[in-house]
Amino acid sequence: MNILKLIFTNTAFVLLLGIVQAAAQTQATGKLPPSIRTTGEATVTAKPDRAQIDVGVVTQSDTSQAAVTQNAQKLEAALSKLRQLLGANADIKTVSYSVTPNYRYPKEGGEPTITGYTATNIVRVTLDDLTKVGDVIDTASQAGSNRIQNLRFMLKDEGPVQAQALREAAVKAKAKSQALASALGLNIVRVLSVAESGGPSVPIREVAFARAQDASTPIEPGMIEIRVSVELVVEVSQ
Repeated sequence: MNILKLIFTNTAFVLLLGIVQAAAQTQATGKLPPSIRTTGEATVTAKPDRAQIDVGVVTQSDTSQAAVTQNAQKLEAALSKLRQLLGANADIKTVSYSVTPNYRYPKEGGEPTITGYTATNIVRVTLDDLTKVGDVIDTASQAGSNRIQNLRFMLKDEGPVQAQALREAAVKAKAKSQALASALGLNIVRVLSVAESGGPSVPIREVAFARAQDASTPIEPGMIEIRVSVELVVEVSQ
């Protein structure tokens, strides 16, 4: 174990021990010792390295079987083209499937009548090559997909970015505690509690399936924001 890892481990142990002791003291006395509560917030941005997009087909027909059959044929054609684009091992899975009746409601009231059926089948395409997102939209729409939605950019592993945000938020919370204690002529004795909240803010974009025949769909992934908040409670004394 190197010296930096040893120092970090010992520091974390001392902090945990102080929190445990403070909790025991609070439970024994029934009240919290004199303390300062502060909050630190941090936002860290990162480039997305994964995208998900939902594509599918909606069909309508007089009978449920006809709607289902037409839907299956059109979606299979779209999936075939998508696999040609992304490869046989493309990450594609079904996320929604439904067959529902269409009703006509009499103006004068009374029981509605069924006029046909709507079949909807939506699949989710996950890809790590973000340069192909526009191609997926174009390929699916050209192959007959008439439902393209929920384009979502994300991180394969948001852990390192979230850890960085937590560190920055904790430093800010600590600095606020020290500033308040100094201004009030108090000394910080120990950390009583630490709590974190927040999470990733992931942009979600709706994409219309209609497009010009001679134009490709432009897609800008933008940036992913990880926002966290750390609440720090420290015991203080004169």
